[in-house]
Order: sequence, then structure tokens, then C-alpha cells
Amino acid sequence: MVSENPVKKFAQQMFEPKMPEENIPLYQKAASAYDIPWTLLAAHHRVETKFSTMDPLTSPAGAEGHMQFMPCTFVGWSHPTCTDLGKGDIDESEKTDPAAIRKYGGYGVDGNNDGVADPYDLQDALYSAANYLSQHGASEGDLEQAILTYNHSDEYVKDVLFYYNKYEEQYRDE
Repeated sequence: MVSENPVKKFAQQMFEPKMPEENIPLYQKAASAYDIPWTLLAAHHRVETKFSTMDPLTSPAGAEGHMQFMPCTFVGWSHPTCTDLGKGDIDESEKTDPAAIRKYGGYGVDGNNDGVADPYDLQDALYSAANYLSQHGASEGDLEQAILTYNHSDEYVKDVLFYYNKYEEQYRDE
């Protein structure tokens, strides 16, 4: 989150984690597969887990992995245990099974083609997030709608757009 308080904003920028350069090709490849800006994917990664530096990669609400998917969003809301906020009671073998994800209509993707769609694998998580954002408007240019659908918070939308715009400017020629 980026604060409106100038002193706090300065402190956040001083200690801002740099985008890992080795991630840029991963962002670009996943984003290209779903026709979304790679900088949007990078911005989500920054906001969700500070480029995967959060430990553990599980939120108190139950969101999992590098891009913080609720299990029911990753596997699919038609899974019989998916209710309420989407934590579900999904067996680990089903949670990463591309066939189960297709069956239940989830957004999880096997981005590295190893036969597993794992939210704790960075490539899989990036492809899954790109899939989600694309299906919710980012591929048509409706970034705000896609971001808001990813996380229903106006503050979240502001934060992601802040980093998206920053990366668009910073990496314009990439």
C-alpha cells in the first residue's frame, strides 16, 4: 500500500523492494499468453507478496502462494466444499490437479508444463493470475475492473495501479 502521508510515502519509497530482474521474462511470457500487460502482473505480484518475500506465502484469510489465490478461486467455485470466502476443504491432490481445476472451473494454470498447477510455484501462479485478470477484463483494457475483481478493495486497486504505472514508466522499453 502506498500512503497518502508524505513522510510515510517517502519511507515506503526508500525501502521499496526492487522488482527482481529475473522475474521480468516470467511476467512477460505469462502476460503474453493471456494478452495482458506484463507490468500489471508485476504490480499484482508486488502488492500481493512483495515479489514473494512474504513468509509464509499464506495469508490469514487463507489465500495461498505467490499471487495469493483463495483455494476456491484457484480450483473453482463449483467444487463441493467451496462456500463463503473461498477457503474450501480441498484435498491437496485436487488443489493442484489441472483436470480437477478444469472440472470445477478454476483459474489455476500449469504454467511450467510439469503436470501440476501449483499456486506455490511462481510460474504457475503468474499464469494463473494472468488467466484470472484476462478473463475479468484486463485483456480488453479494463484494468480497473480486473483488479477490483481480483480483490474487492478500492485501496487495493489504487495500490496495484500505482505500481502498474510506475513499472510502465520505468520499463517502457522492455
